[in-house]
Amino acid sequence: MAARSIGSGTISFGLVSIPIRLYVATHSEQLSFNMLHGACGTRIKQQLYCPHDERVIERSETVRGYEFQKDRYVTFTDEELKALEAEANRAIDIHEFVPLATIDPIYFENAHYLGPDKGAEKAYRLLAEAMRNTGKAALAQLVRYGKEHLVLIRPHNGTLVLHTMYYADEVRPASEVETGGDVKVRPNEVELARKLVEQLSTKDFRPEQYKDEYRDRVQEVVQKKIAGEEVTAAEPEKPRAQVIDLMDALKASLARKGARGGERPAATAEREPAGKRHPAASARRREAQPPRRRAHKK
Repeated sequence: MAARSIGSGTISFGLVSIPIRLYVATHSEQLSFNMLHGACGTRIKQQLYCPHDERVIERSETVRGYEFQKDRYVTFTDEELKALEAEANRAIDIHEFVPLATIDPIYFENAHYLGPDKGAEKAYRLLAEAMRNTGKAALAQLVRYGKEHLVLIRPHNGTLVLHTMYYADEVRPASEVETGGDVKVRPNEVELARKLVEQLSTKDFRPEQYKDEYRDRVQEVVQKKIAGEEVTAAEPEKPRAQVIDLMDALKASLARKGARGGERPAATAEREPAGKRHPAASARRREAQPPRRRAHKK
């Protein structure tokens, strides 16, 4: 089934303009739940409540407020906010081309496909091929919902992908994260870690080998509940002991992988406690342990 366009626009750089159409590139498969009244099973409704007046108010009684100090606001009307919006413009104005390899993925917010509009197929293909051959991506700005957005356009499998980007002041500096900068590592430790990384490496990125097992477990229980089956919660797995000797752990990991030889097979991420998921480690655990029957699995 062909994708449906959700909008149109124009890629502009220099004196070149390429009419394009916008398509959704991703969608979330995360499960969502509704809040119900436990006594009768009716879906509840959320209301707007003013604690000062101690009553439920209508949405028409609200105004937008910006908190500039704790519990102190300046208010805006819809007309004032409308006057601050950028002028509507469907053009995606490219400011510069940069090496794609130099762009940190931390700046990526979401993704959309760009396709050529009718009559723009050749110009679209020329731009995509030129960017692919040079390893370049385009930084541009577009206006959506009255706001200027920083975007990146890159080639991908013969098409162009548009990523909405975070601005630089929206990305927190990594220096805020404590990493134990005074910790010293020995050259032999680095070498063992490098060898382990190489042994766990594959030639290609294969996202299809991983799946959301939590979603599968929930959907399986949903079907059992619909069928009227009684469901018993499984006892959670106990956390593994913390690794104490790093060198011993590295050597043991290398020995385990070295005994197998050859390229690492595809592995599906296995659930770990505390929300942590490490696909490679999960694959190693399955090799070392006999398969365990998980509750509610058929």
